[in-house]
Amino acid sequence: MIAKDMVEGLGVADVVDAMMMTLPHRAHAIHFDSPDPQRVLFGAAVTIAYMPVRKDLMDPEKHSLGPAFYRAIGDEDPAGKVLVMASNGHPQTSLGGGTKLSRLRNHRMAGVLCDGRLRDYEELNSYDFAVYCKGETARAGGNEVQPYLTNVPVCVDGVTVVPGDYVFAQGSAAVVVPAHSADAVLQKSRAIMEKMDRVKDSLVDEDPQTVLSQGSSEI
Repeated sequence: MIAKDMVEGLGVADVVDAMMMTLPHRAHAIHFDSPDPQRVLFGAAVTIAYMPVRKDLMDPEKHSLGPAFYRAIGDEDPAGKVLVMASNGHPQTSLGGGTKLSRLRNHRMAGVLCDGRLRDYEELNSYDFAVYCKGETARAGGNEVQPYLTNVPVCVDGVTVVPGDYVFAQGSAAVVVPAHSADAVLQKSRAIMEKMDRVKDSLVDEDPQTVLSQGSSEI
């Protein structure tokens, strides 16, 4: 498993740029909300796919967040992993809250990313994991959607997430990096960041007339 310090100091945009140079498919998702957007979310994904409630298919004993969570994490130690929950077209619906998601703390997981809403921001913020979702809500969503499949590829806000992919989120954006390319992409991300830092330093003393003349020649 790739350590969290591999993204220390990086921005999501740096990783998105590196992904576009390596695997040019959509890897970023935006407009996320968090009880603490300064917390960095990074780790390998385990997934839960929610579906609209079907009483003939969904036994509450099986298709609720508790059983789904344990099926998702499986027999391996989930410490440092990210729980990714896909709402499947229900971004305004709650997928969980502070009580049920306390399981992430109990198992030392890195946090949760979902494209639905979550309840109990204050409680979630008291835990030591990162939370990224589509906003806070007060109403439970169990009569609208229920967990249905676990550890399958899911679509989160237009991005495919496969179990084992690395998820990096901070601020209001997230990026998903395939496990087989994660080390190379993150190294490239750091090189991009360092290059941009050098460019930024060079802009301190730039000559406005030179910039204007270069702009004219480009047109």
